[in-house]
Amino acid sequence: MRRGGYIEETEITSSKDYRLAGRLLPFITPHRHLLAIALMLVAILTGLDLSIPWITKEALDRYIIPDISRTETHHLSVDASDPTVRRFLNQHPEWRTATEGPTEIPRTALTLADSATRLRLRAADIKGTALAALLLLAVLFFNFLFGFCQTFVLETMGQRIIHDLRLTLFTHIRKLPLAWYHRNPTGRVVTRVTGDVENLREMFTSVITFVFKDLFLLVGILTVLLLLDARLAAVTLLVIPVAVVAAIGFARQSRSAFRDLRIRIAEINSRLAEAIGGMSVIRLFAREPETDTAFRRLSDRHFDAGMAQVRIFALFMPVIEVLNATALGLIIVYGGYRVLGGFVSLGVLVAYISYLRMFFRPIRDIAEKYNILQNAFASAERLLLILDTPIATDENPGGDQGTAIEQITFEDLTFGYTPDEPVLKGISLTARKGETIAIVGPTGAGKTSIVSLLVRFWNPQSGTIRVNGTPLPELDPHNWRRRIAMVMQDPFLFAGTLLENILPDPNHPPEAEVLEATLRHAGCGFVLDRLDQGLNTRLTEGGRPLSSGERQLLSIARAFFKNPELLILDEATSYVDSVSESEIQSALARLMKNRTTFLIAHRLSTARHADRILVLKEGQIAESGTHETLMSHRGIYFRMQQMENGLVPVKTVGLQAQ
Repeated sequence: MRRGGYIEETEITSSKDYRLAGRLLPFITPHRHLLAIALMLVAILTGLDLSIPWITKEALDRYIIPDISRTETHHLSVDASDPTVRRFLNQHPEWRTATEGPTEIPRTALTLADSATRLRLRAADIKGTALAALLLLAVLFFNFLFGFCQTFVLETMGQRIIHDLRLTLFTHIRKLPLAWYHRNPTGRVVTRVTGDVENLREMFTSVITFVFKDLFLLVGILTVLLLLDARLAAVTLLVIPVAVVAAIGFARQSRSAFRDLRIRIAEINSRLAEAIGGMSVIRLFAREPETDTAFRRLSDRHFDAGMAQVRIFALFMPVIEVLNATALGLIIVYGGYRVLGGFVSLGVLVAYISYLRMFFRPIRDIAEKYNILQNAFASAERLLLILDTPIATDENPGGDQGTAIEQITFEDLTFGYTPDEPVLKGISLTARKGETIAIVGPTGAGKTSIVSLLVRFWNPQSGTIRVNGTPLPELDPHNWRRRIAMVMQDPFLFAGTLLENILPDPNHPPEAEVLEATLRHAGCGFVLDRLDQGLNTRLTEGGRPLSSGERQLLSIARAFFKNPELLILDEATSYVDSVSESEIQSALARLMKNRTTFLIAHRLSTARHADRILVLKEGQIAESGTHETLMSHRGIYFRMQQMENGLVPVKTVGLQAQ
């Protein structure tokens, strides 16, 4: 879909979460041992978290404010060797418990002692409280230790999964047909391989085990609450249905919001990449206001999608907090009543409140993790859409034909970039070894399409291409392309050194003498002489700082080192000055010698010396022959020559040619 000249994102129908999770499972399976370790650590951490309120309760009920109704806390062991304790026992011998073991007194006797004496009498309680504190410190230490191990294992697993996913995605994208690249702007593809993959990393590291931890914690807390006091647990459970309803509503709304947000991010990246790449054109034609307006429109749509997400999340979190406060209020009222009535101890109520606050924390965490999960699933939908796109048929390996190229035959070839708009219609021709075939014709006649089919960038809709009688689809595409070199009108150079851009295998360069001789044979001598660092000169994006002519000579040198059997030239001198053109023409003449060559000629002067010239008109071969033969026929080629030489009005020739 287009809006304002911009190709928008493909709309995706809603997918079930469990289906998406199932599609992602193959990426997790190779690392299941790390997941198992992480889940084991989660179980340990959950147990440690649950133990903290319980230790606090025991410290309160056993030592700080003992529950005298409990048998184990009804009496207090005292140290009779302590002078203060012995003096108290002598003053109140009736409270001494007659036992053969340690000296004990009823806790009710503590009301008779002053503060200093009471502290001496309660030395065992103080010791028990200190032990509880040490136990808490031990729990916190092991919580830190196992938490560190869990984080390390999770991050390791997440990085490995994302590494595998990114490689799988890139490999699949590399194999997709060129038509897919025409429909998907560069910025969008970059967003998929970077931003969307990173969202999945956060899901693998933050969601999977933490959700398990929160679920374990919820089950554990509910179990402990029932064990502490079933009636208090019943009061707590009154708010659970409301929390479940709120969570379901949040889940339904957040998914669509995150999906829309990912679409808007990809649109912004695509527009940004387009604007940066065409900045010179934007300024040349004074398109800054229109460009700003278009980008502002995309940014506004992204802002609206982001605010929709914020509103959903901002509504859900306060609801959880209100439910937390409501449950806490109910427990304080009803729990206080039960403490005052002697049904439960103060330690039970304190522990219950602690567990209750812990209970709503995992609910809140699950909501936040669900937030991340929906963001990740919105990205997963986009990534799986790419992985579900069938790869180009020429990526399926065929047989390998190692014999030299003796003959290439096009048999009744029909092709179009869209099914109902054919670019080529019934193309039939034969090229023999060492022959140079020039292809000329008006713009849009299908010249480049012919060589694109020959290289298997595209596949014909009907007809076939044969190499030495073997259909082209039956040949291994990689081996076939190794036998071909292309020199385009605007060659693409990668960021790196000159040497890395020229040699097929920069890690195994030829000897220095052979290397330099070949480069000068390719016409690159003056380029190397101009550059201080020679072949070690580093190029940036687009082949800068080289000129158009220098880039063209480097692409010719690249073809020389490849030593191809089949050479394809797409008007290699279109964008260069007359001095560079002379160098390039000489280098091309040396490159074409004894090689089968297809020459796409936008300027007829470059086709003059070809063995055969094909004149395309509306996707069909209108004329074929040598320069002299076609000129003698005084047809389309003759009129094109006159137009190029300025002998006929352009409008007239254009009408006749088309």
